[in-house]
Amino acid sequence: MARKRSASKGKKINPHFWVFCEGKTEEAYISCLRSKYRIHIDIVSKIVGNRITDRFIREYKRGKPIHEKDKDFLIYDADIPEILNRLRGISTSTLIASNPSMELWFLLHYKNQTASISSQNCIRELSKRNKNSYQKGVIDKNLEVKLTENLTKACERASHLILFNNPSSNMNVFISELDNARRDKILEGSFCMG
Repeated sequence: MARKRSASKGKKINPHFWVFCEGKTEEAYISCLRSKYRIHIDIVSKIVGNRITDRFIREYKRGKPIHEKDKDFLIYDADIPEILNRLRGISTSTLIASNPSMELWFLLHYKNQTASISSQNCIRELSKRNKNSYQKGVIDKNLEVKLTENLTKACERASHLILFNNPSSNMNVFISELDNARRDKILEGSFCMG
């Protein structure tokens, strides 16, 4: 059974984000977001890959400190219908999916992509726009700058795409959750100081 986290007297519990993802690219990006937002994000990557289930998530969190404000996310590519259907059946987590791949989300920081695109073409476009050879699982300085500078634009562009279609990404939902958690953390800090 998982242990309950409790707040110190006069303190508010901040949510803990549990992110289950399939690969190195997602892991690298979530690590960047964790550094940027300074929010507790536990990244669980590549352990079970596409075989993830509600039961696996419960078992993974067993014995770890949890709180009812904690949130679970699945961050996966949505290009394989069978895997997408299985992920959509996991009711305990919010599914964050990019079709054809996470690289589409990165590409949305550079341009509005509304036509269907392959993973390979996303990578080709990223390499061209980033003026270097993009590698899966690596967030280089040029890409990191663009992912930070154009985050609002990417969220806006993603919000106009039809989820699970090619192209689409609802990473903007995850970013919104992080923004809310950071805002709450800042408000709590200013409340405690005042």
